[in-house]
Amino acid sequence: MPGSTATSPAIALVGAVAEAMARPPPCLAPATPLGAAIAAMGAARASCVLGVDGDGRLLGILTEQDVARRVTFRIPAEAPLAAAMSAPVIACGAQEGMWRAVALLRAHRLRHLPVVDAAGRCVGLLHRAEALAAVSSRMLTHLDALSGADDAVKRAQAGVAAALLDEGLPAPDAMTLVNGINLDLHRHVLARALAEAPPPPVPFALLVMGSLGRGESLLAPDQDNGLILDDYPDAEHAVVDAWFRPVASRFCAMLDAAGFEFCKGGVMAQNPLWRKTRRQWCAQFDGWARRRRGAALLFADIFLDFRVAEGAAAWGEELRRHVGQTLEEQPAMLAALAAQNSQLGIGLTFWGGFADDEPGPGTRTDLKLHGLMPLVAAARLAALSAGVMACGTPERLVGLAALGRLSAAEGARLQAGFATLLDILLRQQLADHAEGLAPGNLVDTAALPEVRRKALRDALRAARGFANATFAGFTGRVW
Repeated sequence: MPGSTATSPAIALVGAVAEAMARPPPCLAPATPLGAAIAAMGAARASCVLGVDGDGRLLGILTEQDVARRVTFRIPAEAPLAAAMSAPVIACGAQEGMWRAVALLRAHRLRHLPVVDAAGRCVGLLHRAEALAAVSSRMLTHLDALSGADDAVKRAQAGVAAALLDEGLPAPDAMTLVNGINLDLHRHVLARALAEAPPPPVPFALLVMGSLGRGESLLAPDQDNGLILDDYPDAEHAVVDAWFRPVASRFCAMLDAAGFEFCKGGVMAQNPLWRKTRRQWCAQFDGWARRRRGAALLFADIFLDFRVAEGAAAWGEELRRHVGQTLEEQPAMLAALAAQNSQLGIGLTFWGGFADDEPGPGTRTDLKLHGLMPLVAAARLAALSAGVMACGTPERLVGLAALGRLSAAEGARLQAGFATLLDILLRQQLADHAEGLAPGNLVDTAALPEVRRKALRDALRAARGFANATFAGFTGRVW
């Protein structure tokens, strides 16, 4: 099942708000006379104007309906805009997912949704009609639940994913939306954790790693997160760390409450190992590359899929360049990672049946551990070796094919295999959720239709061939 084209217009939901917004309406000082504000609205052919402060931050909104219902014949034209505008204003960030914007428009019965940057300045406007045009009525039922509390959003995620698949959206695109919801929840939880603290002593950025960093998390990811702190003098460590310790602990606890379980391996910002300055992160990875065994390899495997989820994206690129340089100087690190990852087996028996990974009498196969993960690990190693710094598995495969490291046929086969594994695993998690069970990774392959079993077998064989060849290329071991 390919993941490159969508049959449902709901694909728009996986994009960022910035991709769908119109230009901003007139932004005026609250003291602007109403007559001038209404004239500006007409001159711009806009359906609203915004009240902003001296720094351009959003304060209020006046719409055509406000003018018709509350202004005409009631408030004199010389009255200030502040007398008629609605405040505070519900808005969304430019990089938030369209799913959240649609949920806000529906939940608050809005016709206009201002789009703001990190400083609170309006950079665009979403109109209700255009935002809802691509969404089916069935999808709207699920999207309505996405405007609630964080834990409610996490629970509603399954309904959205199921509706997307039912409307014909390929599994990789549905995964993009699921991952986007997970990522947005991390940002919102961080904002709430920060609201309870004084301003930070130094700037910082939120790192996400593992499946969330790759853009491939599904319904039941645990926490893999960390913080990059701006460099500061060693003499200030006690003061700086005293601020970050409780904030990081609160952030991780709130994520757990929202449905992201604590990482059993401690890969969380509340652990000092995953809370470092820019310089310290570089030094820490260098230490892992020199050590090349045990926990150093396990941590590096998770870390190498990092991305900055909130904060200075440039710091992430800076760290990624350092990682690439270190791996180029110490290729033995990739060989050590390959030796570790070669222990990941594929869920096929010697005779071509499906492996039994279920404890007890069951015979289900763990398609994450013995399907997706070997393919993900091989794509990561091959991409890093080739200088492809993309994080997602499909993007890494595209990069390898562009460099001639994969033939067009093999690249297409692996992309199709990735989509098949993802589709079967996501549908299993949705079935678990529908039965009131925790979404898991064990799939009853015997219950699949024969055509699906054949597609799964082909996907696992493609993953096995690619993984074996990749790992052997680093380690020299015979398959």
